[in-house]
This record gives sequence, C-alpha cells and structure tokens, in this order.
Amino acid sequence: MSRTLPMAAAQPKLPEIVAAMVPGEELVLTSDGEPVAIVTRPPRKSWPCQPGSARDRTFWMAPDFDAPLEDFEESME
Repeated sequence: MSRTLPMAAAQPKLPEIVAAMVPGEELVLTSDGEPVAIVTRPPRKSWPCQPGSARDRTFWMAPDFDAPLEDFEESME
C-alpha cells in the first residue's frame, strides 16, 4: 500500500520522509490531486545484523517462561 502526499507538503521535509520509509514502500507525490511522481525505497542489499554479534551479551529469562498460562488452562485440558 502506498502513501499519498501533496508535492508542496512533502518538498520541505522530503529527506526525513524518505529516511522514515521502509524498504519497498511507495510514496506517491501529487500536484492538484494528480500523481506526478512515485518514490520507492529500494530493498536492502545486506542484513543489518552480523551472525554472532550478540555473543557477548547476557540475557535473562524467567525460570517459568514456558509454563502454561492461567488464561489458557481450559484449553489445555
């Protein structure tokens, strides 16, 4: 799904609008209600994370993280 903005409203802050777009998102720029341009953010060429980048971090997990929830007791019977 693409967003639509008037050219006059988008022009002063176009760099911020483009930076906030996700890869593959389209932005349709209009003038007098008619589309005049489509701006598309290209897909990523590489993944932002590297394998093993969280190796030295410590994580805490509750001892009962996989215990059944009380809300679902009826469906577990």
